[in-house]
Amino acid sequence: MPLPPQDQDQITQIFFPYIAKKIQEVPPSDRRFAYYTTADTAMKILRSKQIWLRNTAVMNDYSEVEYGFNCFESAYQEEPGINFKAALESCIPGLAEEVTKELFNDWQPIIRGNTYVTCLSEHLSEEDKYGRLSMWRAYGCGTGVALVINGAVMFGNTQVLKVFSSPVAYERPNTIADQLNKIAKNISNDVDFLRSVGRDVVKNSVFNMFLFGILCTKHPGFHEEREWRAIASPKIYPTPHCTSAIEVIYGTPQRVLKLDLKDHQEEGLVGLAIPELIERIIIGPCQFPTIIRAAFLELLQEAGVSDAGNRIIISDIPLRQA
Repeated sequence: MPLPPQDQDQITQIFFPYIAKKIQEVPPSDRRFAYYTTADTAMKILRSKQIWLRNTAVMNDYSEVEYGFNCFESAYQEEPGINFKAALESCIPGLAEEVTKELFNDWQPIIRGNTYVTCLSEHLSEEDKYGRLSMWRAYGCGTGVALVINGAVMFGNTQVLKVFSSPVAYERPNTIADQLNKIAKNISNDVDFLRSVGRDVVKNSVFNMFLFGILCTKHPGFHEEREWRAIASPKIYPTPHCTSAIEVIYGTPQRVLKLDLKDHQEEGLVGLAIPELIERIIIGPCQFPTIIRAAFLELLQEAGVSDAGNRIIISDIPLRQA
């Protein structure tokens, strides 16, 4: 049974202080995210009404995941990890040993081999007309498109989808150690509450803490991306609203998860269907922007967007294409 919202909020404050901080920093009125991609991929999203989550093993830079593993493993084996395990043991005896065994024996292969993500970037109001130059350079490939989405769905009832959103933390190993120490103190300060929600809830929260921490920790040099990730781990959390298929991406056959972009009103999830989800489309610097705009106008109309013409902007950043 899902926790009451107030209990879930307290769990977030205890085990996910960085996520809690980021949620507070992004006011509801400005919760928008941009999916920077190629025009070809954006077209496929609108036509299929699906977005794909890819295995972490085929991310743009697989070292991102290894970086997160290394940061957390280092902190866990040293004093911050000792403090964390002591706090957990004092709260629920035996759980620290169980978590340690499963973290290093059972969870790592799942995180490395059976976890799927898609990546978005916080979208700022000043980027409405132009997008972000660094993202066009990284993901445009000559025909870049940014799908700007209404972010309320990212903060909604993700229990319905079993696809969870998390901000990326741009951290050094020493600051990850600081975070683990902070969480240890939070556990010690909320022992009575944690005992009241039960062992299974606490264990699941610890698993998610490591899952999100490992998958969403990047080198500080990438901080301007302001990235968030949608994460699915179907062997742990079966994803009823995703389908699985083998697809070829950039020449590599691979299994992907396909998330249907539709509402589930009976389960309390709205805002995922394209007419409400897509706030605007920004056509990036390219050779034929008006042609691409006309194509996306038709695609939005086919997807049921009534004011499609008002949602498409051509960025006039004078970016020279290679």
